[in-house]
Amino acid sequence: MFRRLVALVLIITLIPIFLIIGFVIYIDDGFPILFKQKRMGKEDNLFFIYKFRTMKKGTPDIPTHLIQTKQSLYIKSGIFLRELSLDELPQLFNIFRGELAFIGPRPALYNQHDLIAIRKKRGINRLMPGITGWAQVNGRDELDLNEKVQLDHYYLINNSLLLNIKILCLTIIKVVKKDGVSV
Repeated sequence: MFRRLVALVLIITLIPIFLIIGFVIYIDDGFPILFKQKRMGKEDNLFFIYKFRTMKKGTPDIPTHLIQTKQSLYIKSGIFLRELSLDELPQLFNIFRGELAFIGPRPALYNQHDLIAIRKKRGINRLMPGITGWAQVNGRDELDLNEKVQLDHYYLINNSLLLNIKILCLTIIKVVKKDGVSV
């Protein structure tokens, strides 16, 4: 309940930023402003994650790291939004709806069957997915599947308030430094 309240306060506070980003995306490439993508939630429940759209309409719905020519698929403001993780702000609505936490393993795409199977085997699917997590601050898009699962499993075993504070601080540092994001 506390995280939902914090998400609501952040949503209200960030409305001007949401409007500015939405306007820039509209100018770049029209509607829609938001991108929704089917993801795997806690206990393998599917939900739609919301992000600001950074890629052109019609871009395939696959993990970004699997797209070979992704540079040409970004809208003008897309790289900037991704580098500063501003595209992730609409996920506050997912937190408010109880589908995401601030910190937890990043939710897998519905079609990342290999990642979903390994996480299920390791018990990671029991955790509420998050906007940021231990794997994100330890490599983000640069991690291969096995490294990501190892880090998610470490979080499962060592989940604590202290670890969450450490992840939050490291996330802020990584975002400011634009570290580990693939564009």
